[in-house]
Amino acid sequence: MQQGLAFDEFGRPFIILREQEKRSRIRGIEAQKANIQAAKAVARILRSSLGPKGMDKMLQSGDGDVCITNDGATILEQMEVENQIGKLLVELSKSQDHEIGDGTTGVVVMAGALLEVAEGLLDRGIHPLRIAEGYEMACKVAIGNLESIANKFDFSPNDLEPLIQTCMTTLSSKIVGRKKRDMAEMCVKAVVAVADLERKDVNLDLIKVDGKVGGKLEDAKLVYGIVLDKEMSHPQMPKNLKDVKIAILTCPFEPPKPKTKHKVDIDTVEKFEALRETEKQYFVEMVQQCKDSGATLVICQWGFDDEANHLLMAHDLPAVRWVGGVEIELLAMATGARIVPRFSELSPDKLGSAASVRELTFGTTKDRMLVIEGCPNSKAVTIFVRGGNKMILDEIKRSLHDALCVARNLVRDNSIVYGGGAAEISCALAVEAAAEKVVGVEQYAMRAFADALDFVPLALAENAGLQPIESLTEVKARQLKEGNPYLGIDCNDVGTNDMREQNVFETLIGKKQQLFLATQVCKMILKIDDVIKPQEYE
Repeated sequence: MQQGLAFDEFGRPFIILREQEKRSRIRGIEAQKANIQAAKAVARILRSSLGPKGMDKMLQSGDGDVCITNDGATILEQMEVENQIGKLLVELSKSQDHEIGDGTTGVVVMAGALLEVAEGLLDRGIHPLRIAEGYEMACKVAIGNLESIANKFDFSPNDLEPLIQTCMTTLSSKIVGRKKRDMAEMCVKAVVAVADLERKDVNLDLIKVDGKVGGKLEDAKLVYGIVLDKEMSHPQMPKNLKDVKIAILTCPFEPPKPKTKHKVDIDTVEKFEALRETEKQYFVEMVQQCKDSGATLVICQWGFDDEANHLLMAHDLPAVRWVGGVEIELLAMATGARIVPRFSELSPDKLGSAASVRELTFGTTKDRMLVIEGCPNSKAVTIFVRGGNKMILDEIKRSLHDALCVARNLVRDNSIVYGGGAAEISCALAVEAAAEKVVGVEQYAMRAFADALDFVPLALAENAGLQPIESLTEVKARQLKEGNPYLGIDCNDVGTNDMREQNVFETLIGKKQQLFLATQVCKMILKIDDVIKPQEYE
């Protein structure tokens, strides 16, 4: 503690006490053990959500919103993990979600398993760096094995069945599992509609997943265009337009305001009438500029004054107001329109076009939405889903996002491996065989890596209500004896362990990314031997 003497403006002395910030610090093997415990705790939470029979988690936010999901990335994001190592696993899950879209639960379970088996190696006195090197070697062997057992399939816009089967595997563990065939078909058609198959590229920003509370899951549909959660600004405007010329505006329908502070004194009726007439003239000019450009529909980012709305109606110019920035950009891309910031810049060449704009109404409710179809650059599509409540709707959207990402990955690389833990068991056998040829401490780490790979099929069997060790041992023995890398855990109780017969596929790039990311994060955590963090004052 440091002490100093100072004087105030009246010359009176006072003492300054300066305390060094208290810090807690753990080092060496203790730090590594503490980090591993934190990672295991997070992985254990997600482990029960793995696979088609995985359980859901209910998460409640600070403001009382409830979220029910089994999507790993969403669970970790909503959990608000405080521990630093826990946060690393949250970032790991986000990386998998951003890059691949699917496998966010599996990658965290895998990382937790690798750290769990590393704990035993640390207890035996093996240096963390040697464990990390062994894991790196084992990861290369596993990824090489994945490439050797992968199958390629060719698909075309006329034959989408392989893509649909793979998306169905993704959706089988989600809330939409009972309608997975229909949902998978929608996702695949949406991806193929926006894909550039020659360049093997898909821009997922062109696919919008929108939804409305009410109705049933079966009411979901794919719209080759854009759905806006808006309605015409005036109830008497036409609800069905054909061969539409669209003006997209980011300027409001209101008189211009001076930049400086201003004040208008009105002391007579004549002055008020003159002001009202001037305002009306502004509105008439704005509407006329839109009409002169040839626009038959105005879409505006801002709201309209009541008078502007009435004049638009009187001049037979349908309009939509308060359209968000993301929708405006999507509309501009699809219709070929330019976003216009000032009325004076509006011209015929800046208008977009669409074959039809129609208003959808839902049963007896007052909900209305606009559907814009037949756009010239219409690569933009919308999957429109319905659900009983907001919670269900959000989970459907998350599920469809995973399926869209899987279809996108297959367009990029049409290689698949088989699910149900078949790929992990095959990799575990390959890593065990490779470990026999390695001289040095690294072979222990490689064997531990193989043991960690078994955690995934074990978790699948456990979540499906099977005997985990018995199921794994039987399948592993059969894979070793028959040399068949397609045998996995029969989670759905179909009666066969052959995942080809069950049509359970996973994308090769997704599985490779899972192994690679889990290994890298484990190496990072194992190399931390000093944890310094501020400690709050008592």
